[in-house]
Amino acid sequence: MTLLDRHIEFLEALRGAGLPVSLSEGLDAVTAMGLIGWNDRHQVKEAYAATLVKRANQRATFDGLFELYFPRMIGSGMTELFSPGSAEAAGVAKDGPEALDEFTERLAEALQADDVEMLRQLAAEAVARFGAMPGRGPGLSSWSSYTALRRLSTDELTSRLIEGLQQGGWTNEEAARAGTRRVDRFAGLVEADARRRIAEEKGPEQIAKIAVRPTIEKLDFLHARRADLEALRREIYPLARRLATRLTQEHHAHRRGAVDLRRTLRSSMSTGGVPVDLRYRPKRPHRTELVILCDVSGSVSNFATFTLMLVFALREQFGKVRAFTFVDEIHEVTSYFKPGADLVDTMTELTKATEHSARMGRTNYGRAFSLFQERHADALGPKSSLLILGDARSNYSDLAVDSLRAMAESSRHAHWLNPEVRTQWDTGDSEATRYGSIIEMRECRNLTQLSEFVHDLA
Repeated sequence: MTLLDRHIEFLEALRGAGLPVSLSEGLDAVTAMGLIGWNDRHQVKEAYAATLVKRANQRATFDGLFELYFPRMIGSGMTELFSPGSAEAAGVAKDGPEALDEFTERLAEALQADDVEMLRQLAAEAVARFGAMPGRGPGLSSWSSYTALRRLSTDELTSRLIEGLQQGGWTNEEAARAGTRRVDRFAGLVEADARRRIAEEKGPEQIAKIAVRPTIEKLDFLHARRADLEALRREIYPLARRLATRLTQEHHAHRRGAVDLRRTLRSSMSTGGVPVDLRYRPKRPHRTELVILCDVSGSVSNFATFTLMLVFALREQFGKVRAFTFVDEIHEVTSYFKPGADLVDTMTELTKATEHSARMGRTNYGRAFSLFQERHADALGPKSSLLILGDARSNYSDLAVDSLRAMAESSRHAHWLNPEVRTQWDTGDSEATRYGSIIEMRECRNLTQLSEFVHDLA
């Protein structure tokens, strides 16, 4: 494989992970490489980052993919000491109690000194000596960071490091914080090296799809971790601002209506009947009135929260917004969408209010639709768009398809966003196809898909 092939594969992986890398930016990166050369890996990495990364939150994804496509070493690196058979030939025990004790002592010294480069080398050595899993079946990895870290007993290492720092004059709190951070960093280096070795076996594109987390715009709502949720919340307002600006510009660009024939002919009298200047009818202002029904059960609550946050931030783009939450009981939360209200305060109050959406505690779409028709049917009309958010999993209850059909027929448009991957639809208690036959169902799993849908809706 040539460097150009690897460069193209790297760009494809970045695009697949959500980084918007254009053709010209890829050519800029090639030009930069031609100027600085390939001798210094750190310079290569920074040159790629300078030409391809546009936002700070994309850097972690970039770093993960760069380590896979441009690893700092192949196999065990410069030394073949820990390749199969060579350790014994050199008279060094690769594994065993004595080898483990000897390695743990060196690791403890490196952690105590906080020597990052030495820890990086020890991480590669740890995977080579204690993380190898030869002879596994086809498709399974031959390297495991979990096995290596378990052999090294990281909890004992942390306690030993904290004790050493305390003896060096650190306070208990400072020692605990620093000791945990250093061991966690070492664990991260071990995991990164195991990924590098697995990528050598299976190809970096396979590992990139599994092990490298995508950018925040492509991150799956249902698989987001706690730290990701904070990042998603921080991203909602900038995303809403960009989306609102784009919508405003598009509305202005399409402000003209159809050609006004009478005014055009009248103005053509001054040019001898030749219609030089076309006259247009003013376009009738129209804003969508939005009615949202939102499943807030635990399995899809993250998705519901971020959809409501985006709609709240964009409420000025809609003529009117009415919002309802449900698990098995319908509950209106429109009053929380007050103009000028703070987003964080509103979402905090809204989260508390969703407790009223569950009476039995089990998701029941049919009951929620029936209650909506019974209590809030007047919310829907010829100007309104109905938006339902949920995974269509109704715990095998009555689906109340007639109620849903009546709701769809009362609305100008009806949409259903499902945060589950399409391959999981109709599995278990999912009724995606039956509900989708009444209201078009659309997969919506991340911020990119959500912003595209809201753009089309507004």
